[in-house]
Amino acid sequence: MCGVIPDPNNYRASYRIHNVAAEYIPKEFDARTKWSYCKSLREIRDQGSCGSCWAFAAVEAMTDRICIASKGQENFHISSEDLLTCCTACGMGCNGGFPQAAWDYFENHGIVTGGQYGTKSGCQPYEIKPCEHHVPGPRQKCGEESTPKCQHTCENGYGIDYQKDKHFGLSSYSVPNDVTEIQAEIMNHGPVEAAFTVYADFPSYKSGVYQHESGAALGGHAVKILGWGEENGTPYWLVANSWNYDWGDKGFFKILRGQNECGIESEIVAGVPKV
Repeated sequence: MCGVIPDPNNYRASYRIHNVAAEYIPKEFDARTKWSYCKSLREIRDQGSCGSCWAFAAVEAMTDRICIASKGQENFHISSEDLLTCCTACGMGCNGGFPQAAWDYFENHGIVTGGQYGTKSGCQPYEIKPCEHHVPGPRQKCGEESTPKCQHTCENGYGIDYQKDKHFGLSSYSVPNDVTEIQAEIMNHGPVEAAFTVYADFPSYKSGVYQHESGAALGGHAVKILGWGEENGTPYWLVANSWNYDWGDKGFFKILRGQNECGIESEIVAGVPKV
C-alpha cells in the first residue's frame, strides 16, 4: 500500500540543522535500545487496506518522540485514525497524503490518542482491519478501502473530551539530505518520518540490506527510521514499516544508507512535541 503522493505545491518546511561533526556519530544506533522504556519503539502497526502510510509513519514517530521527550512518563499512542480522517490539508486520506503536512497538522491542530484496530485504546483507535501485505497468512489480502469519516468525538466510554485529548507539536520541520544531519536528529530527538520510492522488488524483502535491483516503481511510501548500523560492511538505516509483524524482518527492514537509496534520505520530516 503506497500512500505518499507528490505535493502539488512542492511545499517544504524549513530545515533544522544540527551542525554535528561526523566523528561524534556512533557507528551504530538503535532507538529501541537507547530509550528502552518506550514500548512504542518496538511496535509495528498495520495500516490495513488504505494508503495511509503517510499518517502511520508520522504518528508512530510522534508517539515515540512524546515518550522520549517526557523520559517515559507519557506512554500512549497518537491516533492514526484522527490524523488520516481529519487533516484535509494532508492530501487524500486512504488515497495518499503528504508527510510534511501531517507534522504541520500536529503543531497547528493537535491529534488525539488512539491505538491499533480492535484495541479500544485511546480516544480514536484505528478502524480499518489489518490485512496481509505481500505475505501469505490468516488475514484477508489487502485491497482498497475508502477513508473513514472525520469524527470530533472519542469512543464511547473513553471518558475524556475529544478537544481535551489533543496533543500538539511545538514545531515541525524538514531534515536535510545529509546522513550526519539525519543521524543527529534521530540521536537527539528520536525516530523520523521518511518517504521513498517503492519498487517491485521491495515488497518481498525478508532480511539483509535492501537495495533496489529490478522492477518498476510502484509509488511513494512513508516509513519510520529509528537507527542505523552496518551489516557485512554495508551501511544501512534501520526502518519500521506499517505492514504488520509478519512482513519483512518482524515488521522492520534495513535499507542502504548514504546513497539516498530510492530517495530515502531526501524526504525526511519530523517535529518536537509539547510535553
